[in-house]
Amino acid sequence: MDIKQRTQIYNNLCSFARKCIYSILSVATLPNHIAFIMDGNRRYSKQHNLVDGEGHKVGYSSLMSMLRYCYELGVKYVTVYAFSIENFKRSPEEVRSLMDLMEEKIEGLIKEESLVNQYGVRVHFAGNLKLLSKPVRLAAERAMKATAKNSKAVLTICIAYTSTDEILHAVEECCEEKRDDVKVSNDGKYEKDVINVVDIERHMYMAVAPDPDIIIRTSGETRLSNFLLWQSSNCLLCTQSVLWPEIGFRHLVRAILEFQHKLYYLNKQKQT
Repeated sequence: MDIKQRTQIYNNLCSFARKCIYSILSVATLPNHIAFIMDGNRRYSKQHNLVDGEGHKVGYSSLMSMLRYCYELGVKYVTVYAFSIENFKRSPEEVRSLMDLMEEKIEGLIKEESLVNQYGVRVHFAGNLKLLSKPVRLAAERAMKATAKNSKAVLTICIAYTSTDEILHAVEECCEEKRDDVKVSNDGKYEKDVINVVDIERHMYMAVAPDPDIIIRTSGETRLSNFLLWQSSNCLLCTQSVLWPEIGFRHLVRAILEFQHKLYYLNKQKQT
């Protein structure tokens, strides 16, 4: 038996084991939307003496594995925090390297044999896309167009994103939309309630997905780092001590079990 055959047998056994675990998890309520803060790629590179950028490449492989596990389980919405607006403050060389890597990986998403086409996933990019380099922005637009007819699941990639920018964008869009609806009373005061919460949420970058049930952050940090601040008031923040390139199937299972254990409390919070 050669290495290829042994690898195939091993992969088949792993797939069977995952299906058994999925059937157990499915007895209870499963999350509809899981978001990931992919923290620790640079630290992984330093710890393993890798060339700059190699940690992000390993992190991309971890992302593909996490997406596969989520879609196998039946999670419809997955959101990943890929690149913050704050990351543009890094050195020009690092930003350029990350942009080149993102362009390459985005192009890979729309290949016929890619994971998103295998599972019927529609890809959406959320953020201030005007800040991206032109090649990355065009690649993102091609990916959204190429997967627009996929309807089984949604992958939202937050890129050039912060929550404060998202809220500001939504408020500005609402003001522009409602400009002609604003009325002034006889005493010179503006009419109240011209813009409401529903209006703002409709203009959010994340309007394509419901609020997350779980936010998983790696590297042991408990901060949201300006990610989904508006949408995360009633979700579970699950912190994993591993760096993002080290995340595995067991960490996802642990987060889902914690979500199921705390679901009653989370639902009660939503009702208050």
